[in-house]
Amino acid sequence: MIIITFGTFDLIHIGHINILEKAKKLGDKLIVGISSDNFSYKKKNKYPIYNEKNRKKILENIKFVDEVFIEESFEQKRDYILQYNANILVMGSDWENKFDEFNDICKVIYFDRTPSISTTDIIEIIKNQ
Repeated sequence: MIIITFGTFDLIHIGHINILEKAKKLGDKLIVGISSDNFSYKKKNKYPIYNEKNRKKILENIKFVDEVFIEESFEQKRDYILQYNANILVMGSDWENKFDEFNDICKVIYFDRTPSISTTDIIEIIKNQ
């Protein structure tokens, strides 16, 4: 089974590790699409702390991750799922029901987020130190 997930994955934290570990347990191969710097800016109106090249390298070195690519837009998500022959799309519960349209080409699963942690919160804590 091939599992695919998507995200910015900036400032890797335990929530990221938890979702990647759970996703990998669903299949044989975990593919991660990371938002390009420009796509991240379009989504959040700010650039990630780490650029896409560095975020990609970090993810490639996480033992649960088998392959990483750069995601350019929401509109291409279906194409990415088909291109990588993914059987399951995994997303965090903050995206609940947002990707159900892909149930026609793969199973869509939403995992609960790790409570009380987010990249945005971490950035705010660092800024206020």
